[in-house]
Amino acid sequence: MSNGKTFNRWWIVLGAILIQLCLGAIYAWSVFRIPLQKILTITPTQASLPFSFVLIFFALATIIGGRWQDKAGPRVVAIAGGILLGLGMILASFAKSLAAIIVFYGIVSGIGIGFAYVCPISSGVKWFPDKRGLITGLSVAGFGAGALIVGPLARALIDSAGVFNTFRILGIIFLVLVFIGALILRNPPVGYKPEGWNPPVTTTTSRVDYSPGQMLSTGQFYLIWLIYFFGCATGLMIIGQTSPIGQELAKLSGKTAAIAVSVLAIFNALGRIFWGKVSDAFGRLRTLFLIFLICGIAVLLYNLIAVLHPYYWIGISLVGLCFGGYLAIFPAVTADFYGTKNVGVNYGFVFTAYGMGGLLGNIFAPKVLEKTKSYNLAFIVAGILCLLGAIITFMIKQPKKKM
Repeated sequence: MSNGKTFNRWWIVLGAILIQLCLGAIYAWSVFRIPLQKILTITPTQASLPFSFVLIFFALATIIGGRWQDKAGPRVVAIAGGILLGLGMILASFAKSLAAIIVFYGIVSGIGIGFAYVCPISSGVKWFPDKRGLITGLSVAGFGAGALIVGPLARALIDSAGVFNTFRILGIIFLVLVFIGALILRNPPVGYKPEGWNPPVTTTTSRVDYSPGQMLSTGQFYLIWLIYFFGCATGLMIIGQTSPIGQELAKLSGKTAAIAVSVLAIFNALGRIFWGKVSDAFGRLRTLFLIFLICGIAVLLYNLIAVLHPYYWIGISLVGLCFGGYLAIFPAVTADFYGTKNVGVNYGFVFTAYGMGGLLGNIFAPKVLEKTKSYNLAFIVAGILCLLGAIITFMIKQPKKKM
């Protein structure tokens, strides 16, 4: 069955990118950190708390949003997510304390991001069973590129209108744009497959759909979750420390280090498309092996930055490229292994690895720096975890559902 004559499935990709560009603005939090430190007279660690909270509530909310959109469809859930994202930022603009910002931005907006994030991915893998890797890559590329666009915009708004007015302006913009993108989203008809496409006999795509409980009863889920945690903890640790590492180890100015944040965002976005496409041709697990191997070596070599400053630019490019790959391939792996019927909630459970990785990775690196006066141990641990992730990919096999 195909409804290509009545609806062009590539519109789904456009809606997905529009939504994800807004959601990906969370990666630009560092733009707000120093202004908030000055206004609220708080420490850098305290000023990082809203970012930590938004990551964990984002991840947790994908479970609820995924289950909801599996039942109600992606449009209504994405709209609800856009409303919560915008409302949280607008309320944060009236905040007078760090606690209020954590509640409104970290929790309310975080839940909104989680609701909206899973909808374009779930819809995309259903419309594009023939190009799952590429489409999940495109669907989340906007998320990786969000900081590239929103970072400079937020910086300009803060300079001209102040940090709290910037929250309000961006909140309104995000609410409107996510709403528009959500109107495009929809699920294909039951039994849909692209015209002229039939799954090959040798495909690894799951023939059956797993409920969340059935997925959680498979050993593969826990291995997938574990290596996703390794990758996200490493990637988000580097993302959160890119500017300080540049200034402290590569001896860059604050302005040049800010450019590095944008460079990482570019490779983050490109990695989602590039690795997603590679995984369609080369296989998901083989591609993940390569990504973990490259990321592990790249992070271990971060220890050379202090004596080999140019490596800083190579390192952030490689880590950004690999991190983007994780975010593109794991949704496709979830759909391949456990089917598309419940992919929203199923990927929500897998995605909790992102939240835990982001939370712990962003605590670990500053603590190592505080205790040892160096990032070296953090780089070594993160690099080893990625290499371990590469090895574990050989242990993950297609689950066989008991009928």
